Amino acid sequence: MKKRLSVLTAGLLSVSMLVAGCGSGQASSESQVKDSGVAGEKVDIADLESADDGSVYNVATVRWADWGDDYHTGFPDEAAEEAGISIKWDTMLNSDWSDKKAVLMAGGNLPDAFMGSICFTESDILTNQDSFIAIDSYIDEYMPNLKAIMEKDPTMKALATSADGHIYGLPSKKPCRPVIANQMFINKTWLDNLGLKVPTTYEEYEDVLTAFKEQDANGNGDPSDEIPFGQGYADSVMFFCLPFGTTIGADNTSMMTVKNGEPVFIPTSEEYKEGIRWMNECFEAGLIDAELFTEDESMRDAKLMSETPIVGSAPGWTADATFGANADQYVALPALKGPSGNQYICSDPEHWNMSRYEFVVTSACKDPGPLLAWADRFYTDDASIQNFYGSFGVGVEKNEDGTYMVLPPKDGNSADTFAWISSLRDFGPKYVDDGFNDKVKYAAENGDAAKLELDRELAKYAKEAFPNVSYTTDQLNTLATLYADIDAFVKSSQATWVSEGGVDEAWDGYIEQLNAMGYDEFIKIQQDAYSAYMSNK
Repeated sequence: MKKRLSVLTAGLLSVSMLVAGCGSGQASSESQVKDSGVAGEKVDIADLESADDGSVYNVATVRWADWGDDYHTGFPDEAAEEAGISIKWDTMLNSDWSDKKAVLMAGGNLPDAFMGSICFTESDILTNQDSFIAIDSYIDEYMPNLKAIMEKDPTMKALATSADGHIYGLPSKKPCRPVIANQMFINKTWLDNLGLKVPTTYEEYEDVLTAFKEQDANGNGDPSDEIPFGQGYADSVMFFCLPFGTTIGADNTSMMTVKNGEPVFIPTSEEYKEGIRWMNECFEAGLIDAELFTEDESMRDAKLMSETPIVGSAPGWTADATFGANADQYVALPALKGPSGNQYICSDPEHWNMSRYEFVVTSACKDPGPLLAWADRFYTDDASIQNFYGSFGVGVEKNEDGTYMVLPPKDGNSADTFAWISSLRDFGPKYVDDGFNDKVKYAAENGDAAKLELDRELAKYAKEAFPNVSYTTDQLNTLATLYADIDAFVKSSQATWVSEGGVDEAWDGYIEQLNAMGYDEFIKIQQDAYSAYMSNK
């Protein structure tokens, strides 16, 4: 969530790394020995094929950190035993994965399947189709759970379907995820110190920021050290302008949204221009950090988490994730009424909470049916909650009334870390119906619980977001080139207009320059991908 680089561009970089890795040779892969999920033995990537006796399948996955093997020893391995197969797990770290992926793809010595959307981008899949199988023909016979889900939920079917009309990976809809994504926070202690109420409109918000600037809001005797609005862990410009309708989604939506059923590139909209104009007025009034566009992450973090709070408002995921030890001073800012009277939040559930390519089967798999039948067992409520928090008795308990209790973390871990230790967490096939989250309670403090609590009030303001569309290889290649230049130009213009003004005078020239950079082709690709996605629902 902290990264601003488009996943579209990252996908092309991934392809280039695969090509670059073709000359690496097989020798390096032979030394890459990883933990197996069977009897504590080790599996050599170069010898994976030798383990396949018809009922034993090699499944590779990528993890953010070295948390051990508990993530698969619960439900995943138990479900495999019930399905009459065995899984040999090859666990790799994300920090090593780029190089190892290039070697694996170049050498062609693949496991039977990969678990988790972290393994491959869409570009990886579509440019290496000889290495992956389309699973369309297996769904009717081996995957009754997924078939029923796609029949009742068109979004899951559209999400699973790639641009060529085939299904190469299994989709996921995660439990206990909010509708809102990042959001704005404000220092409630400062408001109380100054006798102010939480603002509800963009004008009231500006008045509060002015008070933060002009008075000693943090009470340390220095009325000049307060930063009314500072950089947070989300797009600070788009969030500041949110009351005007800049409903930015996930990083990989390329600043796209949907309005009146049509794809829209937010930085070319009137709402964006009006928001930038207002933000410039606030910047010139000293209400916004003067270093907003120049500071690095360490400078930002030092301000957000200073011993005496100096930032009055900023966007982020939750208060504790954004302000650290100062979190108890901050509350979520309500959806502020903008000049039109509308209220907006950042909502993009198809990118934050849903995903494709969570389980892909390779051409090395001799009998995909039983393996996919095992993966189909992941598509139940019980499986989804266990694969998100940990197996029953470890991360979750199921009550007699069908509700669930998320258990306290163990061994001094945070709730989030313990969930990653104990389960597949964000990765792997999952599905829960709308309303499932109401059946989940928490036995201890939990970041997911805090986010869901915030979600209950703000989710009603969610607007339609640009969906998680699929692109063809040609579209991905073109977008990667076009968007890199377009995004750089948009960001440069944005910084100038916010800090120096001039958006109205420069707007026509700005649009002309975008057109010269290939904007028409960029938006046509987005429109075509959107139309193809909608036709699959």
